[in-house]
Amino acid sequence: MADEEFLQVKDLRKWFPITGGILGRTRAHVKAVNDITFSIRRGETFGLVGESGSGKSTVGRCILRLLDPTSGSVMLDGVDIANLKPKKLKPFRRKMQIVFQDPYASLDPRQTVKGALVEAMRSSGAVADAEAATRAAKELIQRVGLNEDHLNRFPHEFSGGQRQRIAVARALATNPEFVVLDEPTSFLDVSVQAQILNLLKALQKDLKLTYLFISHNLSVVEHMSDRIGVMYLGKIMEIGNKNVVYRYPKHPYTNALLNAIPIPDPTVPRVPAMLIGDVPSALNPPSGCVFSTRCSYVKQICHDKEPPLREVAEDQFSACHFSEEFSFETVISKVQQAETKRGNAAGAPSSSG
Repeated sequence: MADEEFLQVKDLRKWFPITGGILGRTRAHVKAVNDITFSIRRGETFGLVGESGSGKSTVGRCILRLLDPTSGSVMLDGVDIANLKPKKLKPFRRKMQIVFQDPYASLDPRQTVKGALVEAMRSSGAVADAEAATRAAKELIQRVGLNEDHLNRFPHEFSGGQRQRIAVARALATNPEFVVLDEPTSFLDVSVQAQILNLLKALQKDLKLTYLFISHNLSVVEHMSDRIGVMYLGKIMEIGNKNVVYRYPKHPYTNALLNAIPIPDPTVPRVPAMLIGDVPSALNPPSGCVFSTRCSYVKQICHDKEPPLREVAEDQFSACHFSEEFSFETVISKVQQAETKRGNAAGAPSSSG
């Protein structure tokens, strides 16, 4: 079912301790992920976007339990995997996989392609014996656009795009239901990026996969995702259907990100929402709204009170006290009104003489 919730993340927090002194006591915490909540529906691609350092990759690693969350829950098919012991977590490992952004670092240089695929299958219990693993490896390598001759080669013998195809094949070796795609095309040439993205879309359709797609590239996220979540400094700023969020953003930060996308047509209306200053430190995030120090529309309540992530339109959520006021259509309307007034003033006859 398209609307069935496959994974629910609730109040997820990942704080990294900063220690110091002779006794190594904790002095402070880096609040990489700070109480975020969202869900991913079965069979969809949920895009997670934001600037570097916003906590996107940490979220993906916490969901997969590559990092242990500080607090919160991650419900996968009704089971909270965030708090499972390693032995009880093992059956869920097979359901979840990840494709990392760097294909040059994510593959073992001493292991052949076949060795990497077979090891993943055997360790997860996806196949019964070596013969079945070999057959499955041949099928997998062909599914990602390579051939059987590549199975006996080492990673250094491949291009970046081919390595990422191998990484995708390895992720699929356990027959997963859920795959985290952590910037899977950021290390690749633009021409190769499109091939990998189209491959991922085709695999999702054929294998009925659910994706968490992490990226800072808004154009790529728009192409890949069904719904998106916008992150800033460990917080979720906005969640919604991609078509709605891209056309009618309800948060100033989303406005600013979309305004930064190059558009070749100068007549297309742009939202005048420029980012001010730099991203604050996750060691000491601002009080109230974490975006308040860079927001062009900040008011006193933004410093005093943290805005909740609330539904501001059908299936669209925003963490802003003034989401309705700072929506795309409202801002554009104000810009057009101001331009009309300036035009009327410039064309008005002089009262002198």
